[in-house]
Amino acid sequence: MLDLLRVLVDTDSGSYDKAGVDAVGAHIRNFLGGHGIPADVAPDQTFGDAITATVGHGGNRPILLMGHRDTVFPKGEPSRRPFKIEGDRAYGPGVADMKAGLVINCFLLASIKKFGGAPAPVMALFTGDEEIGSPFSRPVIEQHARAARVCFNSEPGRALGAAVTGRKGGVFMRFEITGKAAHSGANFEMGISAINELAHKTLALRDLSDPANGITLNVGVVSGGQTVNTVAPWAKGEVDLRFVTPAQRAATFARVEAIMAKSYVPGTSARLEITGEFVPLVETADGKALYEHYAAGLKALGVSETTALFTGGCADSGFASATGTPTICAVGPVGGRAHSPDEYMEIETLVPRAQALALAVLRLT
Repeated sequence: MLDLLRVLVDTDSGSYDKAGVDAVGAHIRNFLGGHGIPADVAPDQTFGDAITATVGHGGNRPILLMGHRDTVFPKGEPSRRPFKIEGDRAYGPGVADMKAGLVINCFLLASIKKFGGAPAPVMALFTGDEEIGSPFSRPVIEQHARAARVCFNSEPGRALGAAVTGRKGGVFMRFEITGKAAHSGANFEMGISAINELAHKTLALRDLSDPANGITLNVGVVSGGQTVNTVAPWAKGEVDLRFVTPAQRAATFARVEAIMAKSYVPGTSARLEITGEFVPLVETADGKALYEHYAAGLKALGVSETTALFTGGCADSGFASATGTPTICAVGPVGGRAHSPDEYMEIETLVPRAQALALAVLRLT
């Protein structure tokens, strides 16, 4: 398992690096092919292809395993920071989020192919654009989730026996502001500063945050201006909105649109676009029951403490759950510090989390 993980981590696969994401897919297909498991590819011209592989047969609706091959890191990151093991942890870009999860999905398919025992076909879906909101993969996920009995998403596991039954939704937005250039010394009064307008909008967006109720807005990227001695004719920013319920999303987005329509600096104008979106993984009775079923496998393996968690992070599991299919997330190996140079995966959890997932699949009635 560590050998396959090393190969996947050391392959560049930033979300916008289609060739790299597809190279990870090729490694996965090669592994599966070596175990006699064919794979189907749904191609895309811009983002990583979607790959599906199924083992087992029968009339029951399939059991869906999910995972994404893309990472958030820039091209060349594996060369700068290749896979390594120090003590009881493995390190490298995407090692926990979520290439270790891909490994356990691969090995679960290979095990069922060899030994059987699943009560229904088991399908694994390997997508390539989750970190940017799955612009290509979302309908593919929804199609397969709609047909499935249950869905397990192998995002990084949490400490002890914790997995995720609820996640926030998220909207990624970009706004662009138009002002008017002017010499900042000779014709200052003739200029209309897009940067000043961006500052007003940034503070107004911040004030929409309501952390106590799960709503946050973060302007995470800004840029603008022409030269230091020119009143800024343009500026732009990127916003991350997180929410718990669809109603919160609708109400907050309407307020965002009102901020964009208002000119705090007279003469400026703004344009807003959504660049990516996740729906929330809403906690349901069926999802909680699926977690308890999964947790029973952990307990059989000697994990005494198990917990269902809600988290503010977004994932493809929200798309699956929104189709009405019972879904739980974070059933991958335990890891931490995702999206950072310190990202790690706890090696001792790699096999037990694969075993727990296998038990959850095999014991479905």
